[in-house]
Amino acid sequence: MLLRLLRTFLAPYRSQLAGVVVLQLISVIAMLYLPSLNADIIDHGVTKGNIDYIWSTGLWMLAVTGVQILAQGTSVYLGAQAAMSAGRDMRAALLHRVSTFSAREVGVFGAPSLITRNTNDVQQVQLLILMSATILVMAPIMCVGGIFMALREDLKLSWLLLIAVPALALSMGYIITRMVPGFRRMQDRIDAVNRVLREQITGIRVVRAFVRERQETWRFGVANSELTEQSLYVGRYMAMMFPLVMLISNVTAVGVIWFGGHHIDNGTMQIGSLTAMLSYIMQILTAVMMASFLAMMAPRAAVSAERIGAVLDTESSVQPPRLPQPFAADPGSVDFAFAEFKFPGAEQPVLRAIQFRVDPGTTTAVVGATGSGKTTLINLIPRLIDVTDGAVYVGGTDVRHVDLEELRGNIGLVPQKAYLFSGTIASNLRYGRPEATDEELWHALEIAQAADFVRDMPQGLESPVAQGGTTVSGGQRQRLAIARALVRKPRIYLFDDCFSALDVSTDVRVREAMKPETANASVIIVAQRVSTIREADQIVVLEDGAMCGRGTHDQLLRECKEYREIVESQLSPEEAR
Repeated sequence: MLLRLLRTFLAPYRSQLAGVVVLQLISVIAMLYLPSLNADIIDHGVTKGNIDYIWSTGLWMLAVTGVQILAQGTSVYLGAQAAMSAGRDMRAALLHRVSTFSAREVGVFGAPSLITRNTNDVQQVQLLILMSATILVMAPIMCVGGIFMALREDLKLSWLLLIAVPALALSMGYIITRMVPGFRRMQDRIDAVNRVLREQITGIRVVRAFVRERQETWRFGVANSELTEQSLYVGRYMAMMFPLVMLISNVTAVGVIWFGGHHIDNGTMQIGSLTAMLSYIMQILTAVMMASFLAMMAPRAAVSAERIGAVLDTESSVQPPRLPQPFAADPGSVDFAFAEFKFPGAEQPVLRAIQFRVDPGTTTAVVGATGSGKTTLINLIPRLIDVTDGAVYVGGTDVRHVDLEELRGNIGLVPQKAYLFSGTIASNLRYGRPEATDEELWHALEIAQAADFVRDMPQGLESPVAQGGTTVSGGQRQRLAIARALVRKPRIYLFDDCFSALDVSTDVRVREAMKPETANASVIIVAQRVSTIREADQIVVLEDGAMCGRGTHDQLLRECKEYREIVESQLSPEEAR
């Protein structure tokens, strides 16, 4: 998965990566050349007192060093540019894929996990790309070049490499194989911490209202401790790595000096050659260490790549049609034809055998106990989820055969939990229709009974709105969400229990003001309050996902026991009539 991900997202940056390879090659060649020049200065300049040779060779070393620094710096810049660009593209691809998901796929992954995959996981892969550009290219060239130059300087000491390099490689391999499962568990526990933290921040008022601070602190402490424990497990192996590398490197350096000293004493080796040999062996071991360091990062990046790939490879259960069909009739009509919805692996469907029709200019209410499938039914119309059996028709055409943008462009949805985006009042109202004028915005606010409190704001329509609409009350947020749907002027209005946050008098005023606006549109209202739906043209009663009644308020009072129980729980017998 990691290699496939890298091939996909690094393909547009081949030129930068080619530049990295060329510049790293120049940098390593210059780096390998410097110890040889240093040996020449010692052997032919210092020991013989030849100042001119020292100056000329020293200046040449400075020139080679300048080339090495320039090549290395430029290669790091190009590598960083490729890595950051690939990370940007990965985040964009993840966001695009998640935006196509239905509620089913989002529920499978979970919002905290999707956030972690788009941030922490992408960062791990991005860091691997950056380190690969600076280490992966350099390490093998330095290792092979260092061995060649070391053999060129002195064959007698080269046997030390046959011990040091395998010892270092085996040590690093053992540590890395122990770290791979640790990194996988660590990413899962980061998900858990994000999930708990997200729940506590979102539900802070509930936590405080029920005096659950101590229990929630304990719950976060458990998740945090598990992450800390796993991080320490991985960290211990990481902590072993560098002392082990330094031990092997220093023991090798001692061996070179010890055996090289004997060769110098015997007259078979010069001091400059010993210095160069020591430098080359250190460069070889450094190359092995860098490769090991990269190999240490690779497992975590591989785990992250699997998690990213799992999202990118997941196809939404709601797929756009290959050959979109136009609406066969008025796009304001909605028809449920034995519609059924069942979650994967569930024993019972959430909805089954739903059959009713909504015509333009009429209002249909959907009522039922909590968990009876009302919101699921609403979500089938704009294809937020798809039926698993039967069909839903809009404008006489199966919604699965209509272009998604065209379908949803005819629908105005006010969800059960009103959500506003960070920005201004105006930007939120124009969310579904950017070209709407200020006059149209004020008109929608008047209908939604929201104009008064917006006028009282210092900046009116340009008043700032925080993420989620937390700068306004729940009722104000709900009225702004209703106004947002009205601004769109759709053919189908879907109100998913959105009037419950309004007091009874405001509810009545909003619905009365909406009647002229929705006169030619289909209106489907999910509600718990009987006073909100009693005047609907038809009322659909759901019980455990199935229709147990359909008709007007008066008809259902006579014929539907479930509806009668709902009414009697809210109204007196006199009020019910």
